[in-house]
Amino acid sequence: MKNAEISARKNDAISRGVGMTTQIYADKAENSEIWDVEGRRYIDFAGGIAVLNTGHRHPKVVEAVKAQLDRFTHTCHQVVPYENYVALAERLNKIVPGNFEKKTIFATTGAEAVENAIKIARCATGRSAVIAFTGGFHGRTFLGMALTGKVVPYKVGFGPMMGDVFHVPFPLEMHGIDVETSLDVLDKLFKADVDPKRVAAIILEPVQGEGGFYDVPRALMKALREICDQHGILLVADEVQTGFARTGKLFAMEHYDVVPDLTTMAKSLAGGFPLSAVTGRAELMDAPGPGGLGGTYAGNPLAIAAAHAVLDVIEEEQLCDRANQLGNRLKQRLEAIRADVPHIMDIRGLGFMNAVEFKIPGTDKPNADFTNAVRLKALEKGLILLTCGVYSNVIRFLAPITIQDEVFNEALDLIEASIREVAAGA
Repeated sequence: MKNAEISARKNDAISRGVGMTTQIYADKAENSEIWDVEGRRYIDFAGGIAVLNTGHRHPKVVEAVKAQLDRFTHTCHQVVPYENYVALAERLNKIVPGNFEKKTIFATTGAEAVENAIKIARCATGRSAVIAFTGGFHGRTFLGMALTGKVVPYKVGFGPMMGDVFHVPFPLEMHGIDVETSLDVLDKLFKADVDPKRVAAIILEPVQGEGGFYDVPRALMKALREICDQHGILLVADEVQTGFARTGKLFAMEHYDVVPDLTTMAKSLAGGFPLSAVTGRAELMDAPGPGGLGGTYAGNPLAIAAAHAVLDVIEEEQLCDRANQLGNRLKQRLEAIRADVPHIMDIRGLGFMNAVEFKIPGTDKPNADFTNAVRLKALEKGLILLTCGVYSNVIRFLAPITIQDEVFNEALDLIEASIREVAAGA
């Protein structure tokens, strides 16, 4: 079987709306490596878009899912509940930031978690408006699209977005927007467009994912908490991409002296199995009536079992510490070549949630073409990378935190070679 043959079948069978970064078709995977149907090996620095912090097929995750598979695979928790769902909620209530009584619900996708968080916020506050940030990504549902601060490709062709959603510029000093500007726009928003007493929630990612791996400045996060407290607005942390050791903390909000009211999770929560969650203040989580939250597949028992194993692995293998070690090594390697590659605009990232941003040499203009050329060169060499950013000029690195040292060293060499080769030919 050949990749090209399957790709031709894909074009006939699957909507073109399902975008694909590569045209390699997976046959098997282990930890940080993938083999395609033609037998070629790739190092995975995409991690299923931040889903595989514990790697492909971690033995403990596989073992937990197999054990659950032998018991039952689905009952729908709302019909016949099961104890491990309750136990996972108890674990999240303890570890999610916030020194207050918490409760949790489970869903299937990150977009569902965001939708449910906003439902809870609206129900608890009796308000309807929501404020998000440019560059933020919160899903592809209609509410998710409305909250997302990037038009292409997420909003193109889908008509009017849901109402009562407002956007504030995310502070990016290298692109001319500072914290003071963002807060000034928010103040003008309250004066010109929406009464703060009508705002249910402000939602943001502690580190923007699709937006370019920019972490929220401490001053902005502190100011948002104060504004929310002043006006009775709920602060929602979208930790779908940042959660579960990726930033060197279990949750990215632990980097701040600020606690959100509601936290959304998904991606690496269940090590590749579809599971998401919302955890928040108990009184807020209890605002919706019975039946107002949930879903047929929400909290699938196989995914719940996997999530328990993921939390065990993060603790036992000290993945928060490992994320910091790997991230530091990656940034050091990138910094070492920066002087020779004038296309590099910035190198950044908390823990092992790292990125390199490219520009047109001699300017501060984003360089999407160079960025994509590096991605393609790396793929040619057997390394899978992802791009991101409002201007598509950022490469993000999302390898499993469990990556083997020898594979990580090999990947660093491939990253450097790809950047240097594209720079030499530019």
